[in-house]
Amino acid sequence: MNSPLVFAGLALCLASPAYLAAQVQTLAPAPVPDSTSVPQDPPPVQEQAPPPPPTQNPPTRSANNHAEIGAFADYFRFDPSGLSNAANFVGVGGRVGVNVHPNIALEGEMSYDFARNFTTVSSSGGTTTFVTSGVRPLTGLFGPKFQFGTSGPFRVFATGKVGFIDFSVNNSGAVSGSTFTGAVAGVGNSGTHVAFYPGGGVEMFAGWFGLRFEAGDEIYLNNGTYNNLRVTAGPVIRF
Repeated sequence: MNSPLVFAGLALCLASPAYLAAQVQTLAPAPVPDSTSVPQDPPPVQEQAPPPPPTQNPPTRSANNHAEIGAFADYFRFDPSGLSNAANFVGVGGRVGVNVHPNIALEGEMSYDFARNFTTVSSSGGTTTFVTSGVRPLTGLFGPKFQFGTSGPFRVFATGKVGFIDFSVNNSGAVSGSTFTGAVAGVGNSGTHVAFYPGGGVEMFAGWFGLRFEAGDEIYLNNGTYNNLRVTAGPVIRF
């Protein structure tokens, strides 16, 4: 055994403790970091989309408030002189209206009067009879209708229309389609006059079917202004 070499190695080891510590640290495994002691980044904040603006439903018209058609019985008190000898005409007519707004409609109508009321006085009192007249008033009007209440069962309205009234003469006595078309064909002759009609009334409905009652002043121009009461009543259909 070579004693000098062994003693030399032991002396070198004892003289270099720093060298031994470095060798131990080199051979030891790397320490695992403690997760509790290491600060961690916070999770990313997810941006939330802004809530959508509230939707506003556009105003819609009722299913029964687009248009209206109707027929009516017409009473026309022809009173050109304003005296007590006025003639009371009766007839029939029709109208159609289209709503341009839930409370505003544009209407057109036409009526044809073919009978006149006569009142005779006797000792037992007055009697009233209707006879076919040779004078046949024909009225055509157009204008706005302002209605208060849209799709409910009851509404009132006011109207202001402009048009014409034509006084045709037919002495045949019978009323037929040809007498009506003849009166229409004669519009514009000397018996035709400009007419204005302010009026109002009520309508009562059960769903799409109803009744309409209306009264107004049918004014026509003929070298002066003449006022005449006009009353209509009849069924209407709205849709």
